Amino acid sequence: MKKLLLLANQDYALYNFHFEQIQRFITEGYEVAICLPYAPKVEFLKKAGCVFIPVDIDGRGKNPFKDYILIYSLTKIFKNYHSDRILLYTTKSCIYGGIIASKLKIPYILNVSGLGTATGENGLFQKLMVFLYRIAVKNADCVFFQNKENQEFFHNYNIKCIKERIIPGSGVNVEHWKYLEYPSEKNGIHFLFASRLIKQKGIEEYLETARIIKSKYPNTHFHICGACSSNYRHILKQYENQEFIEYHGIVQDTSTYLKIVHCLIHPSFYPEGISNVCLEAASSGRPIITTDNPGCRDTVNDFETGFIVKERSPKSFVREVEHFLHLPWEQKRDMGIRGRKKVEIEYNREIVTAAYMEEIS
Repeated sequence: MKKLLLLANQDYALYNFHFEQIQRFITEGYEVAICLPYAPKVEFLKKAGCVFIPVDIDGRGKNPFKDYILIYSLTKIFKNYHSDRILLYTTKSCIYGGIIASKLKIPYILNVSGLGTATGENGLFQKLMVFLYRIAVKNADCVFFQNKENQEFFHNYNIKCIKERIIPGSGVNVEHWKYLEYPSEKNGIHFLFASRLIKQKGIEEYLETARIIKSKYPNTHFHICGACSSNYRHILKQYENQEFIEYHGIVQDTSTYLKIVHCLIHPSFYPEGISNVCLEAASSGRPIITTDNPGCRDTVNDFETGFIVKERSPKSFVREVEHFLHLPWEQKRDMGIRGRKKVEIEYNREIVTAAYMEEIS
C-alpha cells in the first residue's frame, strides 16, 4: 500500500477544505497519515481512516526556538513514516515541510493557499520569506497556486518551480453547500460577515458600513460570525449595544446564518488564496459584496453575482450596499442563482480532487 503524508497547521483546514480529497485517496487504496496539532476534527479524520501523527505547529508564530523544534520534529516524522509522497497545506507547513522533504529526497506537492501578510510588505521579513520559498519549492513535484497573483509573485521574485498549476482554491463541495431558498424581506434585509475579526479581513470597514447603513435604513440587520481578537471586543460590544450589529461568536456551520441573510459582505484585503467563505456563500445562492483583492474578486462576476469594490474603503461598501438594498427582490435572488451556477462550473471541489489525483498517480 502506498503512503501519503498530509501536513497542515490546523484540523479545520484539512477537514473543511480537503476532506473529499482524503476520502478519494483512501478509496484509491492509499494509506493516509495526517500530521498536525491535535484538535476536535482530528477524530472525524481518524474515523474516515487516517493515521494521526501529532506535531506542534504555531501557524502564525514567529518564535525561532519553536520553529527549530518544529523542524527537528518534522525531520524525525518524515524519516520514520516512509511516505511515498508528502502533501503540504498552509504557509508554514509548505515552507518547512518543503525544505525538509527536499533534503530527504521524498517526493512532495505544495499548495500555496495565499502568501500571508509578510510577502506583501517590502522589507527584511519579505526577503526571508522569498528565500525560504525558493528552497521549499525547488524540488517539489508540483506547486498548486490558488490564484494568478500568487503565481505571478513567484515569477516576479524568481521563485522557480519544476511544475506549477492553478487550481480553483480549495473548491467547494456543492452537495454539502446546497442552494438555499432566497429569504423573504418581510423581516428586513440581512447581511453577513463571516471571518476572523482581524483588521486585514476588513472588520473595521464592515462595522463602519453597518453603522452608516443601519442609521439610514433601520430595517437592515448586520450579522457577524467568527473568532474575535482582543483588539475588537470592546468596539464590538459597543456596536451591539447600539444595535448596529449582531455578533454570534464562533459558528461551526455558517449555513445556519446563510439561510436567513440576503448577502455576504467580505471586505478582506488579506492576501487570500481563494476565499472559502465567498465560495460557500455563492454555492448557497447568496450574492456577495467583496473587494478587488486577489482571491476575493475571483469569486464574483461584478454586477452579475455580486459587487466588487475598492478595498479599505467604507464609502465604496456603503455605496454598493445601498445599491443592493434598492434592487428588486427577484434581482437579488437571481444574482444568487447565477453565483451558484458559477461555483458549480468553476469551483466544484471535484476539480481540485481530480488535479491532486493526476499529480500523485
